[in-house]
Amino acid sequence: MKKSHGSFYHQQEDDYGEGEDDAEVQQECLHKFSTRDYIMEPSIFNTLKRYFQAGGSPENVIQLLSENYTAVAQTVNLLAEWLIQTGVEPVQVQETVENHLKSLLIKHFDPRKADSIFTEEGETPAWLEQMIAHTTWRDLFYKLAEAHPDCLMLNFTVKLISDAGYQGEITSVSTACQQLEVFSRVLRTSLATILDGGEENLEKNLPEFAKMVCHGEHTYLFAQAMMSVLAQEEQGGSAVRRIAQEVQRFAQEKGHDASQITLALGTAASYPRACQALGAMLSKGALNPADITVLFKMFTSMDPPPVELIRVPAFLDLFMQSLFKPGARINQDHKHKYIHILAYAASVVETWKKNKRVGINKDELKSTSKAVETVHNLCCNENKGASELVAELSTLYQCIRFPVVAMGVLKWVDWTVSEPRYFQLQTDHTPVHLALLDEVLDVIAPPYTSDFVQLFLPILENDSIAGTIKTEGEHDPVTEFIAHCKSNFILVN
Repeated sequence: MKKSHGSFYHQQEDDYGEGEDDAEVQQECLHKFSTRDYIMEPSIFNTLKRYFQAGGSPENVIQLLSENYTAVAQTVNLLAEWLIQTGVEPVQVQETVENHLKSLLIKHFDPRKADSIFTEEGETPAWLEQMIAHTTWRDLFYKLAEAHPDCLMLNFTVKLISDAGYQGEITSVSTACQQLEVFSRVLRTSLATILDGGEENLEKNLPEFAKMVCHGEHTYLFAQAMMSVLAQEEQGGSAVRRIAQEVQRFAQEKGHDASQITLALGTAASYPRACQALGAMLSKGALNPADITVLFKMFTSMDPPPVELIRVPAFLDLFMQSLFKPGARINQDHKHKYIHILAYAASVVETWKKNKRVGINKDELKSTSKAVETVHNLCCNENKGASELVAELSTLYQCIRFPVVAMGVLKWVDWTVSEPRYFQLQTDHTPVHLALLDEVLDVIAPPYTSDFVQLFLPILENDSIAGTIKTEGEHDPVTEFIAHCKSNFILVN
């Protein structure tokens, strides 16, 4: 950057006489000298040099610079000194001046004039390097870069800030996403922060990270490709995979269809038929018997694809909607296929050595399938009333010992009690849905995943629900759960 601007500058200076008339140069310089406080501008020395080389008169310069000197900066310094003498803390005075100056710069910033800085100075200005050493002015550049993403001077400044080691500050600057060198550095720092923060700080650290990654297709692909590689590591790989899945969900919630990238980075590419079936359902956001049949045949064969293929959170969410959402319609002839695939994804354990699968443990598959089917039939049977469900509580309690079934029941309870007329239609002191929530609370313990908290806490904070399932005595699982979540999670709407 320095070399190219410097070469341009020197050539411009050497050849100005060939392309410009001396009189024109003098007029241009005199116009600058006549602007307010031009003597304080960084470009004053270059302008003086051009003016004198074009034969300009020193008298005109002295007169214009002195007449238009209003001493704005010096007046501010004087007022600041007076404030300090009246008892105001120096730090407070400095912050007041800096904040006012920041607001003026944001209001009056001209990207074209900013870009001309390199042309006039020929290299990175010393004052710019001094500014980025201070938090206040780095923050100013971040705000300006967001407002003027096409400004070359600001893009270059963001890179300077990153080169200086402040990449951890610029996760929200969209212009950083346009420069691979800067983006990769910011991505690495942000990912390390999330991993070091652990589950408890995930809700606080993840939104800005996901927003940055989902800035565009190129940033999303780059970040997910990097996380896909890191997820293969034995140490910390599962945590990186979790973060990648959270980013996938963020993209989906923002209306972006990233399913093809998800499948391409996984094992799906080696199984084109499965990839096609999965891609179709993920893109449409709904399961269908034809594609489910394709997957069912593959995962009941003697050599099924890797279970990782169907462990895509967005795909598993579709099963929750099909098997546990009240009123959901599912083709009875194909229901066993839906149940088998969900149970397979939740229970099968594979052993791999040197990228080769050497074992498949299906010991829990049959019991998981049975539990899913049992709860599906109990919860989604429109002919069963609340009293009949109460009679089946012991069965439900046994089934929710399977995590996938517990999540399905939570989803079912959430959908059911969120119905506006739910409490108007209930006559039982403790409706079966709330009794199930109480039993979930009894069988689990911290640490809770952010998914679980985001789903479960809003239900319990509903006064109608919490008052119904709270228990008397020292051990109140509802109050304990809410207190734990409030102290360990930053919840977002």
